[in-house]
Amino acid sequence: MRKVLFLIGLMALSELSFAQQKPNIIILFADDMGYGDVGVNGHPTIQTPNLDQMAMEGIRFTNFYSTSPACTASRYGLLTGRYPERSGFGWVLNPDSPRGIHPMEYTLAEFLKDEDYNTAMYGKWHLGTTKREYLPLQNGFDEYIGLPYSNDMIPPKWPDIPLLSGNDTLELNPDQTKLTQLYTEKAIDFIKKNEDNPFFIYLPYAMPHVPLYPGERFQGKSRRGLYGDVIEEIDWSVGQILDYLRENGLAENTMVWFTSDNGPWIIKDELGGSAGLFRDGKGSTWEGGQREPAFFWWPGEIDGGDVYMEIASTKDIFPTVAGILDKELPNDRIIDGIDLSEFSLLKEQEERTFFYYGFDNTVFAVRHGRWKLHIRTNSQTGKTYFDDPLPLLFDVETDPSEQYNLAAEQPEIVRQLQILIQAHNEESAENPDFFTLEEGNEK
Repeated sequence: MRKVLFLIGLMALSELSFAQQKPNIIILFADDMGYGDVGVNGHPTIQTPNLDQMAMEGIRFTNFYSTSPACTASRYGLLTGRYPERSGFGWVLNPDSPRGIHPMEYTLAEFLKDEDYNTAMYGKWHLGTTKREYLPLQNGFDEYIGLPYSNDMIPPKWPDIPLLSGNDTLELNPDQTKLTQLYTEKAIDFIKKNEDNPFFIYLPYAMPHVPLYPGERFQGKSRRGLYGDVIEEIDWSVGQILDYLRENGLAENTMVWFTSDNGPWIIKDELGGSAGLFRDGKGSTWEGGQREPAFFWWPGEIDGGDVYMEIASTKDIFPTVAGILDKELPNDRIIDGIDLSEFSLLKEQEERTFFYYGFDNTVFAVRHGRWKLHIRTNSQTGKTYFDDPLPLLFDVETDPSEQYNLAAEQPEIVRQLQILIQAHNEESAENPDFFTLEEGNEK
């Protein structure tokens, strides 16, 4: 038995027997893509027909957050369902960072391996490289090809960047104009090999993280310039994968997620993207840093065209997959995400709480329902935006651009949100990360 997904607008949650194999799962994960970089979210010149169609045939989220506004921490949150402060490492790892994802972590890939899925990853890892135990094959993936960290961590500042195949190096300093096509082709090849077996593919693109390297076919094609070229190639990649699923009878048994690791790199000017109407971008806990374009597609189980306006996050994907498979999550650690398959669009939901983690993996802000409280703020631009003293309070339903500070007018709401932060910090302190536990055991 499996659950009809949470987002079906025309029916309440129910159970459905199925003769097919377990559903296939694909996660497509952009790097530094803004909420406003997609046609369906309002971009006037970037053409994204495949993502737009994915949204129309599936679900479009409007309050979907990355777990962090930075590369490494957000990937940790996606694969573990946990907030980044539980990782025990910083929010962006360098090629020489001594820590990576701890062996005791349990990733979505490992969970699906335990459920007899064949698993593959093609793209940017960025969860540690200085020990073999940090790499993808040691964390649940059967196959891996990709860059081990961001595509700007290259000479002369850093050593030669490897293109990895499993634990081995295929080549150094690869031609990045070929990466999106390479990852797409590898993903389709993996689907072909596993048409009769349940599979999981995680495809974290190298871009639109700067430097921008669109493929030859896409160079100079977008009215948005080089950045648009890269986004339109990613859109092409999405179309290739969805078309293969449709044409080979796999679409109705395959769920596909698309989102981004954090907001756009706005200090790169025209080489960076757009957060739409949201303030700021990558690296900040303003809405533009973490509210992402997000679409969910599963033709066999959900009716298309719905918009999901409740709070959701990358940390919810792991628990939701477990819920759809009717499998329990590990109970020896805190999982911060929730199973969205428990909810229906027809069902009134409790207000969710979401914590925004800043550059030192501490809570900078909290959202509960419509209210968002900043106790610290930051921006790569150096802007402070408000002369008002902290904390700052916004109603992000009526004021999604965070323009009107209501802290002085709503002192009780401020107090309640401060209590939520304090309780969350106390809980975190009582549940140390695996590195801290390991160090404690050694003493």
